[in-house]
Amino acid sequence: MNVLLIATYEQGHQPFGLASPAAWLRNTGAKVACLDISRDPLDETMVREAELIAVHIPMHTATRLAIELIAPIRAINPTAHLCFYGLYASVNADYLRKRGVQTILGGEFEAGLSALAAGLAKNRDDRSGNKSQREPLISLERQNFLVPDRQGLPTLDRYATVQLPDGTTRIAGYTESSRGCKHLCRHCPIVPVYNGAFRIVSRETVLEDIRRQVNAGAKHITFGDPDFFNGVGHAIPLIESLHREFPKLSYDATIKIEHLRKHEEHIATLRDTGCLFITSAVESIDDAVLEKLAKNHTRADFEHLIRIFRAHNLPLQPTFVPFSPWTTLDSYCEQLDFLAANDLIENVAPIQLAIRLLIPAGSLLLDLPDIRQLAGPFDEQSLVHPWKHPDTGVDQLCEEVQRIVHNGEKLNRTRPQIFQRIREAALRAAGIEQSESDVLPLLAARATIPYLTEPWYC
Repeated sequence: MNVLLIATYEQGHQPFGLASPAAWLRNTGAKVACLDISRDPLDETMVREAELIAVHIPMHTATRLAIELIAPIRAINPTAHLCFYGLYASVNADYLRKRGVQTILGGEFEAGLSALAAGLAKNRDDRSGNKSQREPLISLERQNFLVPDRQGLPTLDRYATVQLPDGTTRIAGYTESSRGCKHLCRHCPIVPVYNGAFRIVSRETVLEDIRRQVNAGAKHITFGDPDFFNGVGHAIPLIESLHREFPKLSYDATIKIEHLRKHEEHIATLRDTGCLFITSAVESIDDAVLEKLAKNHTRADFEHLIRIFRAHNLPLQPTFVPFSPWTTLDSYCEQLDFLAANDLIENVAPIQLAIRLLIPAGSLLLDLPDIRQLAGPFDEQSLVHPWKHPDTGVDQLCEEVQRIVHNGEKLNRTRPQIFQRIREAALRAAGIEQSESDVLPLLAARATIPYLTEPWYC
């Protein structure tokens, strides 16, 4: 069975979503080719030779890019069986089937892909038929994960790197030590699929994946778990083992504010085992908004952790959803002032100041009466329930901030330079006159904290 696995976008990392199923499929005897179109063009030969084409869609951006591939794939190979798999597959199942996708796998997808390939191999004559899908649409079965097989993927040096304050960079690898999440944040796309479940990848499997990436040149590892401390009893022994084996290897991870508060004693452990920074989805500094999002933390919790992380000399990189139906022009300016007052401008990727709340299919946000009142019917083209802010000025500011960020990145402006332009636009929108004393000093020639060159976003 000739299988082609395709990734469209995995946040600038070498795609784990291809490497993991590739190991499973090759273990069953399938011939597997991998293609990451974020780095290489669509390969007509690969597409033409495939009997099963499976596209990984772990996020909103990846899904929209993947849908654009359906027509060219079908033009090249109209008979291959087409599968979409990953976090955004099951929630968009109806639309994907309308577009001709034959098998859709959400949740834990490796076993489903292996079963699909095996079934197609036994029935080659009707692999492109319209038979009902046998594999579960969403599987949360516990799997014995195999070590990802990265053969055939672009080399690590073609992906995001870690930028250090001294101006040097490190090649970054990527792995996952767990899947899903045991929390039910209303805006999170994981919740409609996993509904509070999470799955652990064995320590030795994760370590062996890292060993292979280190041998391929990685000097840094990103743990891509939705929340690294969902299983803190798994995470801490893992990073301690990793540090003993590779004392010079650095890493980063994503951890909820709630978990960082609960397991505050492990912040020192993170630092001492090579952690360069922690990403945390703060989302808002407004307690009322945090309650609506069911984040289970407060502004005071965030402020406390800013102090604790500084005391441990470990950078905290917050992410936000600054534009939501509850945003006002004044509250947006307040958030910018908060970041400046707490010396967090360097810690926040500019894109995080431009994010607009997405309401995907199945979102728990639709449980909120004010969201139901604002949100329109599901738009299949954009894959969200569209909404407009009651204050058109907020939507206009969002569009302007997105332009500022796009232009700033294109012109290679620093984070403080982009922040200053965003702040000026926000003050104008809010009708607040900016005095000379309000202008922030922009003396830093380069970043003062480490960060990945591909910012985190959806």
